[in-house]
Amino acid sequence: MMFNRLIPTLVLALCSIVMCNAQSRDGNYYAQGSYSTVYDYDNVDIRPQFPGGETSMINFINETREYPYNAYHNHVQGRVLCSFIVGTDGKLFNIQVIRSSGDQTLDREAMRVISKMPRWTAGKMSNTKVNVRCTLPIAFRL
Repeated sequence: MMFNRLIPTLVLALCSIVMCNAQSRDGNYYAQGSYSTVYDYDNVDIRPQFPGGETSMINFINETREYPYNAYHNHVQGRVLCSFIVGTDGKLFNIQVIRSSGDQTLDREAMRVISKMPRWTAGKMSNTKVNVRCTLPIAFRL
């Protein structure tokens, strides 16, 4: 019986962990009048990192995330998969929902949380800072 309660807790914990996964290929991003190369997370020499590491990022998400009022009262749960680019200066930009929870208020809240993140340590290729695309799931569970 206790095992049945443990499984959802473990699934929730795993869904909250960052997943900076590779997209299908490197790409370009148009910003400030010019194109910049964007590398996949798995294709860089040094990966971008949230300040303090993964545990600090999970703590940040848990402290910053606010359950939208209507979603909470209607018992709406879900997971939002977001994509963003960590720039050469560590700022996050081009934040997008790539897999919706099915509820727009949860999607907007996930994007808000990511937009509030502090600067990350930039990723590097050949000892040069580069733009890196990451993905991150934000879970909403009651």
